[in-house]
Amino acid sequence: MSQKQMKEAFVSNHNGTSVLEVTEGLCLPALCILGRGLLIILSQHLCSSHTWRTPFFIDFAFIIVPVVTTLTIFSSFVLLEYLAVIIFGAGLFYQIYCRRTCYARMPIKKIHEKFLKVSLESEHIPAISCFRVINSAFTAVAILAVDFPLFPRRFAKTELYGTGAMDFGVGGFVFGTAMVCPEVRRKYTKGSRFYYLTRSLYSVWPLVFLGMGRLVIIKSIDYQEHLTEYGVHWNFFFTLIFVKLITSLLLIIFPLNKSWIVAISIIILYQLALDFTPLKRLILYGTDGNGTRVGLLNANREGIISTLGYVAIHMAGVQTGSYVLKKRSHIKDWIKAAYHILLTATVLFIFLYIIQVNVEVASRRMANLAFCIWIVASCLILLSSLLLGDIILSFAKFLVKGAAVPCSWKLIHSPATDKKHSESLVSEPEGKKPTLCLITAMNRNQLIFFLLSNVTTGLINLSVDTLHSSNLWAFFVLNLYMFTNCLIIYVLHLQDKTIKYW
Repeated sequence: MSQKQMKEAFVSNHNGTSVLEVTEGLCLPALCILGRGLLIILSQHLCSSHTWRTPFFIDFAFIIVPVVTTLTIFSSFVLLEYLAVIIFGAGLFYQIYCRRTCYARMPIKKIHEKFLKVSLESEHIPAISCFRVINSAFTAVAILAVDFPLFPRRFAKTELYGTGAMDFGVGGFVFGTAMVCPEVRRKYTKGSRFYYLTRSLYSVWPLVFLGMGRLVIIKSIDYQEHLTEYGVHWNFFFTLIFVKLITSLLLIIFPLNKSWIVAISIIILYQLALDFTPLKRLILYGTDGNGTRVGLLNANREGIISTLGYVAIHMAGVQTGSYVLKKRSHIKDWIKAAYHILLTATVLFIFLYIIQVNVEVASRRMANLAFCIWIVASCLILLSSLLLGDIILSFAKFLVKGAAVPCSWKLIHSPATDKKHSESLVSEPEGKKPTLCLITAMNRNQLIFFLLSNVTTGLINLSVDTLHSSNLWAFFVLNLYMFTNCLIIYVLHLQDKTIKYW
């Protein structure tokens, strides 16, 4: 076998892992982000001066390194990671509570009552930014790590059925993008529907450029490919293009608050088509039943047909974004919102079990009903975890005068609270300079970060024998790769640069 064939075989024919294991690995960064916030609050209380390097290294250590370790050396010890992060976070919270500068002599019950009456500045939802960054980091680590023996094969993309950690990446990206799409943010509130559709069509040209560029480069250098992922010519960017175009048209026809009905209708009709028409056979074996790749449809049948599943995921993300971005200010309202999202995720996981037992197991290759429910449920449980983490972090900020954590809620004085303590509830105003925050930097240039990760992954694969690398060397390369990509994005952010031409 050639080196290319060996690498293709190394990432193919895998059956995934359990839904629980993927969920455990996915939600760990939410706890780490909470720990990061608590550490920043405590460090501000003890020492106020620092350079731009300190926030970067703290963010990298608490956001990126846990993702790398969970997908590699600590993949079998995730529960121990949870225990370590919880103990560390609890210790930080205890220190903050003991050193609190507000309500120092007030019983905890009274403090809790006053906290529930505090308002939040909810123009931007930090949990959504953190969600998108976690998914970006998760995907960036996985696309390179999968080529090393250090990466557990059960986390690789599944061949036909199953739930691998890498299978979440594309679905999570589509869901995260949908939560902040122009329709949800009411960006196009003026003008006709034709004008809106024209703007949507124009907005996909960078994806066309990236998709075609990736196709030409991959074919020209004869780079290894997982053929059954999308097909011969199709790639992730083409899926994003068609999802964007189809959903833009759907959101012109249907009201925004009915997106969940559209999502359910599409995925149920699609699953019925898979079960009662030759569609499934076409995806798996082509038009002749022998796995042919002759013709545009046969060559790219997985990528073309699975787009319907991703459209359903996008519409579910639109509904979620509309709910989360609904105007609410008080802490108690956000607690209720987090509870509702967590409850919905739990119900979806129950439905997932029933469907996988009685209908069909999740399949990334087809993006079937079970796969879409798994993606949406996993996204919701991650989002609810981040919201709950933000609420706990807000309580810690409530206890310390002037505490400010980048990419977290700002506390606003409520008329219901005592005027005596009003000044202590307001975080320090941010200046005009960019916030020293890796989360904000990655969220600001998410597509550029993804593109940069793909380019550096290709360069490393062309220059390093990944198949025969030791675990120590692989771990070092992965951390250096993520450090380099994050640093570039961070410097762009410090320069106040947003690379976006659409």
